[in-house]
Amino acid sequence: MEFLVNAAPPCVLFEDDHLLVVNKPAGMNTHAPSPFSGEGLYDWLRHREPRWASLAILHRLDKDTSGVMLFGKSDLANHSLTQQFTAHTLHKQYILETDHAVRPDTFTVTSALVRAGDKYVSRPVFPGGDTAETRFTVLSREGNRTVVRAEPITGRTHQIRVHAADRGFPILGDTRYGGTPAARVYLHAAQISLTHPGTNQPVTFKAEPHFSAHPNLALRRAVITPEATNAFRLLHGAADGWPGWYVDRLGNYLLSQSEQPLSDRQQAELWRLGESFAVPSQEAILGTYHKILSREIRHLRAEDASPRLCAGTTAPERFGIRENGVQFELSMGEGYSVGLFLDQRDNRRRLLSGHVAAGIRLPQTGARLLNVFAYTCGFSVCAALGGFATTSLDLSKKYLDWGRRNFSLNGLDPAQHDFIFGDAFDWLKRLAKKGRKFDVIVLDPPTFSQSRERGVFRAEKDYGRLAEAALPLLLPGGILLASTNAAGLEPERFLEMLQGGVQRSGRDWVASHYVPQPPDFPVTRQEPAYLKTVWVKVG
Repeated sequence: MEFLVNAAPPCVLFEDDHLLVVNKPAGMNTHAPSPFSGEGLYDWLRHREPRWASLAILHRLDKDTSGVMLFGKSDLANHSLTQQFTAHTLHKQYILETDHAVRPDTFTVTSALVRAGDKYVSRPVFPGGDTAETRFTVLSREGNRTVVRAEPITGRTHQIRVHAADRGFPILGDTRYGGTPAARVYLHAAQISLTHPGTNQPVTFKAEPHFSAHPNLALRRAVITPEATNAFRLLHGAADGWPGWYVDRLGNYLLSQSEQPLSDRQQAELWRLGESFAVPSQEAILGTYHKILSREIRHLRAEDASPRLCAGTTAPERFGIRENGVQFELSMGEGYSVGLFLDQRDNRRRLLSGHVAAGIRLPQTGARLLNVFAYTCGFSVCAALGGFATTSLDLSKKYLDWGRRNFSLNGLDPAQHDFIFGDAFDWLKRLAKKGRKFDVIVLDPPTFSQSRERGVFRAEKDYGRLAEAALPLLLPGGILLASTNAAGLEPERFLEMLQGGVQRSGRDWVASHYVPQPPDFPVTRQEPAYLKTVWVKVG
C-alpha cells in the first residue's frame, strides 16, 4: 500500500536531492492561474509529497505546451539554476509541427517582443526592449506537415510561438498566433541540458513529443498511475472539447453522462475512448454505459436514474475498481451514483498518506476520524488504512452496509470500526453530549438532503451551521475536512460560511489548505470549478 501511495506519478522523469524533472502534459497550467481554479502542475506536485513541499519554479511552459520542466528541491539547486538561466548556459530544445512552408532549413530570428492584449507581437530590436532570439532547424517534411526544432537563446514569454508566426509558419493548433485549429498546440519542450547543481557535471533530460496522442488521454496518463488507479475521469466537458459531456473510466467499464442521449459523434468518441484501452498495457473496456443527467433526480426511481448499457457486456451487479491501491465496490444499478465520487480521489489519498499539503500533516496512527454523510465510506476506508479508528455516520443503512463491504475488500475488519445510522445533526449533538472527540472530522454533505428529524439541508445556506454542529467534537489542533459540490456556492462564500462557523464556536482557524478539483477534472471559464474543499487545522 505504501508503495502505491508514495509512488511518483507517471509525469516524473527524474528526481534526486536537488532536482525534480517532469514531463508536463498539454492542457495543464504550470501553476494555478487563480486561487480557486484548478491546480497547476507545480501546485499539484508541491502539495502531493512532503519531500516536494519546498519545490521552486525555475521556468514555465504555456498551458498548451507539453514537455520537460525543472523544479528545484534545494537552495543550492535554486541558486545554481537561476544563475544558469540568467547566463543562458542552460540549453532548451523544442519540437514544433506546422502545416505551413518553412524556408530555409536553418535560420535565427531576433526581435523585440511587445505585449498586445492577450498576446505578444514581434518588433525590430530597440534600446530597452525585451530582445528575443530563437534558432530554428527543419527536421523533416512530409506532405504539408513540417517538423521543426526550436532553440530559444533567450527565454521570453511566447517567444517561439511569436517567432514562428512572424516567419510565416504558425504552430499547428496555435490559433492565438494564426495557426490552423487542432486538438492541441503542437509545441513540445523536448530536451533541457544543464550543469547539475550537486555534481557540477553536464546532464540532459529528454521527453519525446507525442502530438498524435489525444490531449485528454495524455493528461490523464501523466497524472494517473495505472497500476494503482483504474477509476478516473477520462473526459470532462468543455475542458476536453465536449461541453456538458463527461466520461469516467470505472475499471473495465466506461460511464458517459450528459443531459441528452448520445449523438452519433459522441458514440464514435466513446468507442474511440474504449479502443484506447484495448492494448496489452491497459485493461480492456468490456462495456460502455450512458446516464442522462437530470435536475429532478430526487423524484426518479433508482432504475430510472441508473445508467444504461450502450455497447459491450453488462457489468456484474457489483464490480470492483482500484484507486491509489485501495479496492472499492461499484454498481451501475443503484441510481444516480455508482458508489464512489472520483473527484475526491486526491483527498482520499491524503488520508492514506497522512500528508495534506505543504505545512499540514494529519495526526499519527491511533487517531480518530468521524466521517459525516459517509455514503459508502470511501474516506473512512482510506483513513482506516492510514491507521485511524473511524466512525462513519449516514442516513442510509444500505450505504453503510456497502461501506462495510469496502472495509472487508481491503482486509479491514468492519467490527473494529463504528457505523452509525441516523440524521447527521441529531447524531452530532448526541456524540457531543457523550463527550466523544475526534482528531479529524470529514464533512462532505450532499448539496441537498432531507430527514424526518431535521427537515431540509441545503449546502448553499446551511454549511456554516453544519460546521458549527461538528466543531464541538473536534479536538484542539484537529483537522476539519470540509467539502461541497454545490455549483452555485462560490468558493469565497463557502470559506466565509466555514470561518463563521469556526468563529461562532469560539475556535481558532489556525491553518488551512484549499483544494480544487483534481487534474482529471480540469476547469474552464465555460465550466468553472464546482468542487470546493478546504482542510482546516482548528485550535
